[in-house]
Parts: sequence; C-alpha cells; structure tokens
Amino acid sequence: MFTIDAHLDLATNAITLNRDLTKPVHEIRAREKQLNWTDTQDRGNGTVALPELRKGHIGLVVATIISRFSASGNALPTLNLPGWHSPAQAYAYGQAQLAWYRIMEDMGEMVQITHWQAVEQHLALWENNEIPNDKKPIGYILSLEGADSIINLNYLHIYYAQGLRAIGPAHFGPGRYAAGTHADGSGLTAMGKDLLREMDDLNIILDATHLDDKGFFEAMDIFNGTVWASHQNCRALVPGERQFSNEQLQLIIERDGVIGGALDTWMLYPEFEMGHHNPQQLGINLEKLSDHFDHICQLAGNCRHIGFGTDLDGLFGTEQTPYDMDTIADIAKFTDILTRRGYTSENIQNIFSGNWLRLLKRTWVR
Repeated sequence: MFTIDAHLDLATNAITLNRDLTKPVHEIRAREKQLNWTDTQDRGNGTVALPELRKGHIGLVVATIISRFSASGNALPTLNLPGWHSPAQAYAYGQAQLAWYRIMEDMGEMVQITHWQAVEQHLALWENNEIPNDKKPIGYILSLEGADSIINLNYLHIYYAQGLRAIGPAHFGPGRYAAGTHADGSGLTAMGKDLLREMDDLNIILDATHLDDKGFFEAMDIFNGTVWASHQNCRALVPGERQFSNEQLQLIIERDGVIGGALDTWMLYPEFEMGHHNPQQLGINLEKLSDHFDHICQLAGNCRHIGFGTDLDGLFGTEQTPYDMDTIADIAKFTDILTRRGYTSENIQNIFSGNWLRLLKRTWVR
C-alpha cells in the first residue's frame, strides 16, 4: 500500500551523522559497528534509508532541515545537534542539508514535491506496477524542524523559492521564533508571531509539533492556514509536555488537520528512560501506536485525522523503537494490526496515505 511518512530527518542523518542513505540499512549498521562509532546512541542501530523506504512502499515523505541557533554556540544537552552561534551559520548549515536533497534529486533517488500536480504525477508513477519500486524516486516535501535558520523574513521567501512548504517554528529548547520541548514555556517570540503571519501569506503549512503549550495556543489564534502535527502522540496516554492534550488534539481536528503518529518509544510508553529501558522487556510493540490512533479517532468521531509521522531517524534506532520493528519498511505491519482492531480497508488506506493527501490537496488546490 502506498504510504506517506510525514516526518523524517533524512538530511540530518546524511550530513550530521555521515550516513550514505542510498545504502541499505543493514549495510549502514555494519559499517558503523565496524568503525566502532559511539557518538550517538543509535550507531549501528539505524532503521531508515532510501532502499527500505522503497521496500515499505513509502513513496512520499516530509523531509526536514534541522539547524539550530544557540547564543552560547553549544549543542543542547542530550541532543547531538550543533548549536550555531549565529543565525547566519545556522542558515548556511541548513543550506548544506538542502544541497544533499538536491544531489539526491540529481541522482534520481528523490524528487521534490511542491504543488498538487506534482503529487498526482508522483502517485501515478508509484502506481505503475511495470516499474519496480527500486527504480522509483522517493518524493519529499521540504520542512523546517525549528525555524532558527530563517535569518529574517526575507530568508523565509528564499526558503520558499527553494521549495519549503512546511515549518515547525520550535524544536527542543529555546528558539528564536518559539519555545520548544523542554524550554521555559514562554511561547512564541515577537518574531515568531510575524513569521506565522508571513507563512499565512505564502500558504506554508504550520507544523505544531514541538511547540510548548503557550506557543501552541498562540499559534492557533494567529495562524489561519493549514495545520498539521507531523510527529505527535497523545498526552492522555503518555503524560508529558512532548505529547498533545485532548484540547490541543481537538483544535487540530477542528482545523481539519492531521496528526502523525511517532514511533519513538519514549512517546509510546510512560516514563520510558532513554538509554536505560529495553523496549522488548517493557512490551513496547507497534500496537502501542495504535492505542494513540484509537484515542484520536474517538476524539474526532472518525479516522480522518491520523497518519504516520514516524520520526524513526530522529537520532534513535532499534534501541528506542518498538521491538517488533527492524526497519522502517515494517510500517506495512500496521495493515494487519489495524485490521484486527476493526479498522476498515478505507480507514487503513486513509491512515497510510489518504488523510495526508486530502490535506495537501485542500492546501494546494485553490
């Protein structure tokens, strides 16, 4: 079944973690183990690469640029991401990630999607069974996870011309435009509010993921365009600021948005301790995400507001994913999981791709 994953940090893995994503996952793992790389917890445990996306029929992804600003010039504790000392440096690093996507396009590995006609053409290609999946490019919609690298609003327009179509203003910690996860709860900055208004004018999608509670509600008041939460689970099931409350989920539903279910185990199991707990010992399997899907469907009264936003390459690997998952291709297992839970074939198709496609068509067809 054609599948959309609304959140993958492909360029971060390629540029920051020095991974050749054109190689199969198991080859990347073997190389990192052979080199004895230990700079991140997921070394030798990665789950995402382009061949596995094709194997899993994941033909369209929302792919990020992540480039943080830090006044101290240091990385945020617990994150292996550079904290650039100036917005100009952050922008330049973001451009390095964009350059990787462009090279993937030149190699025929990926194709950028920026409008609805391109979506239709890409779907037609992936529906052509005469072409094997390993010959098909992965479509990508470019998104910023954290807006720090937008030096000023002129650079928002530069990014837009480069194909940027979604922005999450916040990431982890404080940000130039918004406070994120594990920040001080200060919400949007004055620049952040201006950014949202300019995004409205450009018809850029707002990714509400990682906004703190104050910033979330401020954004819902200011922003009039399309909203999604690319990789977000439910606070009612797993307490903590990283998840959304029922009230937040309901607001996204009322805006006809979609929430992408994330497969990071600390978002699937209460009080999961990264680097300490073992997913198999705790019984954390793929079914746990279905619990979050069920919860959102109950809030909505339908199955039109959920999809996948796995974040499976978000600086964690098999040590921090459901134990019954080896690579991202295993998303296909949700067909059987959801069927057992009573989801209809139409529901399942919508979860795998239809809900995201409906949102994109509504946004891009005017």
